Amino acid sequence: MNEDKFKNITIQQLEILMALVEVGSFTRAAGKLFLSQPSLTKQIQNLEEAAGARLVNRAATGISLTPEGQVVFDYARRLIRLRDDARERVMRLKDQESGHIYVSASTIPATYILPHLLGRLKEMHPAIHIHVQMRDSEETLQTVLSDQAEMGFIGKEPANKKLISRRLWKDSLVLAVPADHPLAKQRTAKLGELTNVPFIIREKGSGTRDTIEECLEKQQGASLSRFNVICEMGSSEAVKEAILAGLGVSILSSFAIKREISQGLLTALHVSNCNIERYFYVIYKKQFPLMMYHKNFLDIVRRYSPFK
Repeated sequence: MNEDKFKNITIQQLEILMALVEVGSFTRAAGKLFLSQPSLTKQIQNLEEAAGARLVNRAATGISLTPEGQVVFDYARRLIRLRDDARERVMRLKDQESGHIYVSASTIPATYILPHLLGRLKEMHPAIHIHVQMRDSEETLQTVLSDQAEMGFIGKEPANKKLISRRLWKDSLVLAVPADHPLAKQRTAKLGELTNVPFIIREKGSGTRDTIEECLEKQQGASLSRFNVICEMGSSEAVKEAILAGLGVSILSSFAIKREISQGLLTALHVSNCNIERYFYVIYKKQFPLMMYHKNFLDIVRRYSPFK
């Protein structure tokens, strides 16, 4: 037996052998499998060549298996049964509603949106477990691309064609100032009023910072270099603490300062000549195999409103 050629045996050839034994003739087997008789005969010949032995006895009264053919036939039934079992198990796995989902999220979704969303998820799908890592938008994008996370939530639409992105929640960026700041008496502010005010900014790679820079460039032909930037912070929480400590003012997501506004600690001003809005997106790789529990999670994400 030529072992190297034996590796060339295909599932299709084994299925043809099983059909041939089942119906007892080449003509009927070809009809059962919707093949021409010459094509079916050629497949059996290829199978015998790969096995290195005659497998089927051909006679006017019908076909029978040689001893070698019986061995191959017995293993064919086992292999096909294993293939069918594997298919059924995969289908059951795809249909199951429990599982673990690994998520990476930028600061705003991770801190202010996902905790409330996961509370809703736990009520409706208690068997789904979410593991969240917080990174900036660029790091989250790379984490999903490198398969370190199954899904990501970011504050800018990705350009990478390997990803599927779904637009989710609208966010407005506002000027956050201490409640006792001179600007707090105003409802709006202009960029020109801010250039000399101590300004706090998020770190590079942050979706919030990217949105601010894009807006300045598009609507004002300006950049952050015009501002009196006194420090960069790695999270919105750090920026808020710096504002509350009197270090300066900043432009932040309205999600990030909702609580401080309700407590009378911060005031939010609309920047009148630079309308800063963006959307958050959920992303995952195009080739990622979505199981039922992934689909249930995405359905909750799609229907969730953080404004209620």
